[in-house]
Amino acid sequence: METIHSAVFLEVADLKLESRYSEWTLAVFARGELDQHTAPEVFRSIESAVDRYLPRNLALDLSGLTFMDSSGIAVILRAKKRMGETGGQICILDPSPQPRRVLNASGMDRMVKIKHTKGWKAP
Repeated sequence: METIHSAVFLEVADLKLESRYSEWTLAVFARGELDQHTAPEVFRSIESAVDRYLPRNLALDLSGLTFMDSSGIAVILRAKKRMGETGGQICILDPSPQPRRVLNASGMDRMVKIKHTKGWKAP
């Protein structure tokens, strides 16, 4: 698989986003805290990358998040809407324990596919 794009594209407060684009898939790796202070910039950055690459798939890797509140849910839903507008799909990869609890409490698994690839399996 040839990587066309790989970069750190956002560092704000306690959050860092990295992305990789390859073969119609944009993978975004979030590290740190996704909260009301970082969420607006996170969404703008994801939206900009989606508009730039027009991926068929957007994978949000949340394994590096140490904290996520309901603002993170809003980011995911807005990204889902944007991908739908471009004819693409979204999935969440390997949410760490605290974000996983937020995702479970919100019922996000009924709206967005959540994949566990690093050993932990959903009950």
